[in-house]
Amino acid sequence: MNTKVHAVTDANGRPIKFFMTAGQVSDYTGAAALLSNLPEAEWLLADRGYDADWYREALRDKGIKPCIPGRKSRGKPVKYDKRRYTRRNRIEIIFGKLKDRRRVATRYDRCPKVFLSAVALAATVIFWL
Repeated sequence: MNTKVHAVTDANGRPIKFFMTAGQVSDYTGAAALLSNLPEAEWLLADRGYDADWYREALRDKGIKPCIPGRKSRGKPVKYDKRRYTRRNRIEIIFGKLKDRRRVATRYDRCPKVFLSAVALAATVIFWL
């Protein structure tokens, strides 16, 4: 079984929201699902998988400035704040901390709902520590 976990963190890198999709599904699905639940923020940092014009426009409509580099296959390059983008490592650190929990890293749970529950429990511990 293959899944992707999409996460939203605060400025300090603490996990706030999660959404899980099938592994073969595009990142746009997770982006669209989390879009309506985004907290008040000035910037949104995301990797190239979330590069889409509709997503950038939806973020601007919410008053959030996107800091998302363009995909390699994009014809017209997109400008983004490279200095600010370096802070995206906080999201990678969260996924590393989640994988420190054996149950999440080894994916013992075959049911996606139970696995997402294990991720949420681990995220709760990370949030408060």
